Parts: sequence; structure tokens; C-alpha cells
Amino acid sequence: MSERKVVNVLLEQLALIAPMGYTVGLHIRFATPLVYTSSYPSDWVDHYNSHSYYLRDPLVFWGVGVEGTIRWSAIPLPDPFGVMRKAASYGLNFGAVSSYGPITSRSIVGISRSDREFNDSELGELRELTVQLHIAAKPPSELTRAQIEALQCVANGDRHSAAAEKLGITESAFKARLQSARVRLEARTTSEAIRKAREYRLL
Repeated sequence: MSERKVVNVLLEQLALIAPMGYTVGLHIRFATPLVYTSSYPSDWVDHYNSHSYYLRDPLVFWGVGVEGTIRWSAIPLPDPFGVMRKAASYGLNFGAVSSYGPITSRSIVGISRSDREFNDSELGELRELTVQLHIAAKPPSELTRAQIEALQCVANGDRHSAAAEKLGITESAFKARLQSARVRLEARTTSEAIRKAREYRLL
């Protein structure tokens, strides 16, 4: 099963315990997640984004600073901008957040419901799904120098024959390097491989 399919299956499981939706940020690096998705009410997401609440959200601060799983109501951080109070006005009355991974590549998952606190079993399931999502979306840590050179040539607009000549290899060897890079990055096309390599800061 491909990385994308695994992540989608895990998100479907997450949705089952989050009646008011979820938000998922995987492998957050330099304040930007490699994978981000949210099923919270669209009105709340629009309001949250338009007010840049991610810069003020106590859930985000907690998730970046602590690895673990906790109910929103138990987070011991101030909320001077009233982000949680505002969320409740959109029906997100109760929630939980789980954080996993090294600080250099942290994953944070939040879930919400309107009717009651999440129980301990649901917190355990949230924790397990956060770990699985983090692992499933783990980017490759490196490409070979040959793979990087091949992708960079295409990214610069070189045709295969010109790129092969520039690198001093045959065109078939150049294509083999591109193919190995696509496999390593789980990309269907070279353009997707280039995009992923850039997102993973490998290129």
C-alpha cells in the first residue's frame, strides 16, 4: 500500500473518534508541516486561518513543546487571545491533542467533539493513530548524489540527452537515476519526485 493510501486509511480511522473533525500536521519542520489536513468545520478553519491563530494557539504551543497526548481542558497554558473560547463558539467544545516525534520533525494531531470529553480509551487511540500517521508520512532522509544531480538537471529544464551529456553518462543511465529517485521518493512522475524532494529539503 502506498504512503498516501496508508495515510488516508489512518485519517478515516481518526474521523471515527472525532465527530467535530480533526486537524493533522505531520513532520513539522521550520514551522511548516510536510502534510497538513483538517476536517474541522470550514467556517472555523477559515476564521482560524484569517486570524493567524496558529501563531497564538495554546494547542500548537503545547504540541511543539511537549510530546504526549492530552485533553484540551488539561493543557496548562494561558490562552490570552481566547482561541479555545472562539473554537467552542463553532461547536468545538471538547478536544484532545497528541504530539509525537523529534522537535525537528514533530507531528501534531488534534480532534474535537461537541458533546463530552474524550475518554481514556479514545486518548489511547488518538496517540496510536498519531504515531502511525507520523511513521506512514515519514519522508526519506536522503537521496544519493547521483539522484540529486539527475533531479536537479530536470528541474533546471535540461532534456534527458543534454543532462546525460552534462553528467558524462549515457541517457539510459540518466533515466535509471531518475527512476531510482522516483522509487525512493514514492513518486509516480519525475515532476512529483522533484516537488517531493523540494518539500523534504533534499534538493
